[in-house]
Amino acid sequence: MVSRRAWLKSASCGFGSLACSALAHWDAQAAETNHPLTPGEPHFPATAKNVIFLYMHGGTSHIDTFDYRPELEKQKDKNLPDSVNTARNQFNQGLTTILPSPWKFRQYGESGAWASELFPYVGKIADELCFIKSMYSNNNAHTPATLELHTGTQTLMRPSMGAWVTYGLGTENQNLPGFVTICPPLTYSGQRNFGSAFLPASYQGAMVGTNRIPVKEARFRNIGNTTFEFENQRRMLDLVQAGNQDHLSAVGTDSQFESRIASFELAFRMQSHAPEVFDFSGETEETLSLYGIDDKVTENYGRELLLARRFVERGVRFVHVAHTGGRGGRWDQHSGLIKGHQDNARSCDKPIAGLIADLKRQGILDETLVIWSTEFGRTPEVQNKTGRGHHAQGYTFWLAGGGVKSGMTYGATDPFGYHAIEKPVHMNDLHATVLHLLGLDHERLTYRYSGRDFRLTDVGGKVLHGILT
Repeated sequence: MVSRRAWLKSASCGFGSLACSALAHWDAQAAETNHPLTPGEPHFPATAKNVIFLYMHGGTSHIDTFDYRPELEKQKDKNLPDSVNTARNQFNQGLTTILPSPWKFRQYGESGAWASELFPYVGKIADELCFIKSMYSNNNAHTPATLELHTGTQTLMRPSMGAWVTYGLGTENQNLPGFVTICPPLTYSGQRNFGSAFLPASYQGAMVGTNRIPVKEARFRNIGNTTFEFENQRRMLDLVQAGNQDHLSAVGTDSQFESRIASFELAFRMQSHAPEVFDFSGETEETLSLYGIDDKVTENYGRELLLARRFVERGVRFVHVAHTGGRGGRWDQHSGLIKGHQDNARSCDKPIAGLIADLKRQGILDETLVIWSTEFGRTPEVQNKTGRGHHAQGYTFWLAGGGVKSGMTYGATDPFGYHAIEKPVHMNDLHATVLHLLGLDHERLTYRYSGRDFRLTDVGGKVLHGILT
């Protein structure tokens, strides 16, 4: 009697042939169809190829960073005028007394852009930036506001912006994911902020660690293999994939199952290609210093941003980078504004400026869209004696590279930094503009699910043509 082990050993060549045949058929299908790993064609010529999305977790105060409001100093300790004091919620109810910024502001560069003492390095690159000072959104609570920033809606089951971009354009590197998120926080709906929801799973963000571990230790999960030699693992995967292809042929179209097949292959290739991305040994001391990796205060975030640059230059389409705060914690200072914002800014100011400078000298800033974002701003009134409340009625983002005008400011809040009154920009407008820069029409980039067509901008959104080159 032949044992099962002996039979499998003698039949391995046959299984290998079967696997190669099935995988060749799968590759041929991928070349003819919009397979998740196949680069997609934009709707029209794009100015940006990649996105680095810088998320300031917790609600950075616009009036203490980039939105200079001298009226706050003039009205110090007075009550906010009734004409402005509107749109109250549980996070700012009862706040009345005006708190001017504890930090001095100055203008930078030929553009004369304002930045506070919190961001001197970013101020020095102001001529590379496009400030949007009239952002507003629909909710003052962290979870729905963060979801709206990342998915375009306050509800829980919608694809993230990175998933939509990867769905529309695919990936330029078959050996790395199209969408990567570096050390994301797992709060405020966690993985839904970089998930694919009802889109095929291939489009979700691949996690590199979380904010709970140092970036130096962060890696993709479950791609290291110390048990099997490369050739044996390839043979095992070929056998599994042959069975998968047989099942797919029997059931017909199944996007979720096709995504699983693709993920097996990608994970196998990542074992060989991903470690190189995390190896900074080829970077010069000057580059490491540019990102602040030689300083304990800036090292962690500097590593995140250098890693982001290394991903985009290898063809990763969308890189989400979370800044969860320095020694003072995330940017959510209901009290302790001075220490909290000061510690957070010190940890990221130099690395952010370093990223922009490095992208420019590498010659890829023009094709890489960098977005500095937060889920909302903070109130001009004091809260808990030393802090500020949540504020979604008017706040600041900035963009750089990728086809946006540099050295300009778009929109404005009122003199108190409360309402977006000049060229207000809703989150759907921002998303529509990002897709446009990537060559995607936000009204045409749709996915049919549960009987209707969905899109990132839902039924809203307008492209901000005023900020485009």
